[in-house]
Amino acid sequence: MAASSESVPELIARFNELIQSSQKGDLVLVAMTPIQSLTIAFREQQNREDATQSVFESFVQILTRQLAEIEVCTDNPDSNRNGQLEACLRLTAECFRCLRNACIQSDKNQSHGRNVGLIDPTIQILQFLHRLRSFQSDTLLAAFRCGLQFLGNLVAGNEESKHIVWKNAFPDLFLNYLNHSDKKAVTYCCMVLFTCLNAERTADLLSHTKGVELAETVVKICRKEPELDWAFLIVTDQFFKCPDLVAAMYTKLNNQERVIVLDLLSAKLSEILGSPVGSDELTVPVRMMQFLAGCFLEKCKAVLKFTSTTDAEDEEALIVVRLLDILCETTSNHEKFSYLQNSPGLVEAVVELLYQTHLAGKQSRNVFSVSQSLSFTRHISHPAVGFKAHLIHLIGNLCYNNHENQDKVRELGGISLILDNCSIDDNNPFVSQWAVFAIRILTEQNMQNQEVISQMTRQGVADSAMLSNMGLQIEERDGKLYVKSQEKS
Repeated sequence: MAASSESVPELIARFNELIQSSQKGDLVLVAMTPIQSLTIAFREQQNREDATQSVFESFVQILTRQLAEIEVCTDNPDSNRNGQLEACLRLTAECFRCLRNACIQSDKNQSHGRNVGLIDPTIQILQFLHRLRSFQSDTLLAAFRCGLQFLGNLVAGNEESKHIVWKNAFPDLFLNYLNHSDKKAVTYCCMVLFTCLNAERTADLLSHTKGVELAETVVKICRKEPELDWAFLIVTDQFFKCPDLVAAMYTKLNNQERVIVLDLLSAKLSEILGSPVGSDELTVPVRMMQFLAGCFLEKCKAVLKFTSTTDAEDEEALIVVRLLDILCETTSNHEKFSYLQNSPGLVEAVVELLYQTHLAGKQSRNVFSVSQSLSFTRHISHPAVGFKAHLIHLIGNLCYNNHENQDKVRELGGISLILDNCSIDDNNPFVSQWAVFAIRILTEQNMQNQEVISQMTRQGVADSAMLSNMGLQIEERDGKLYVKSQEKS
């Protein structure tokens, strides 16, 4: 119940009467106390149900008059107006606080607020408040924080209100408060943005000159404010559904911000791959994965910067590592991501990169060199640890049930290259296991690939002990050598 002895209907009636009879000069004195009583009352669900459309009409009158006052103070800055502006902001903040409470989980009050036209003066006031940068006060902070919270509660679960807020707030209001120095303002703005976005409005970002800038700004917030969940949700639950937006945004981000996007995508993929097969709720668009495969193709050789100890934290090389991790994870799920096997040039690039890193490891001592000296702890935090093992893993995934890719790997000399990387290596944990995996997939129902390994054994290039360690054995029948899995004892 309300803090006053009056019931909510009585409070509303008195409030409406005072507003109608008040003059411009005494509005703050007249309205503040009844609004504060309503603010307290609207904390309770039952009291919110007692609100009538008339109380929202009274708030339109108050906010419209406050908008005029703020506009005058903004356009004509004068120290003599500071007291007047402070009083105006105090009343505005209390109005927004009361309206915020009134709209909590109340479809009826959301509709009242929208129908009487509260959205327009609210957004206009917030825009003017953003311009008051030279006027610093707790009252100003309270005013725009409560205003953003009111918009958030007004649009929650209400599609009609979302439409109007988006129409009036996009892009300027969102950009202004996403870039605000006040962390709470950024948080509340992200909340409103997330609530308003859907597939259609996310696509709108591409058609507006400032749309991609807004998307970039959200990613920058993810980097600067890692605890701000709303920003992460905007990226993972909205932006990732629009591959063209991701591509446009990604190309404009710096390398640190690209790493943030790829880390968020990895987390989203873990969620998707953990969902039941055939689930439509969690998807990553085909074009976005194809775009990322293209990014890997374009930049993959940047990982060779890791051959220098001075480039151990090179961001462009780190992006290649992240992209490889994503490609390994997605191609491991043949049901959902088999189309990546047909990415133009991907198999060729992966085999070539395996050759380049393998060669680099032989030419000088670096993270790509084979190490069996128990020095693994020295490199365990290096981002390229396991890189060659992941390349072999990806080769196996791309060749799974794909005869064309199996043949490509053979033609590129990939089979001998994989066999040459199957020894224990501190810098590539489990590399021998991934080599076993890849060789078995490459030889499955592919007699030409089996013949290559057989000839390598006959010529002494690949010895029987090594193949045995991989779970394979060579069997001679009618003068020909065949590769087969070892029978379990």
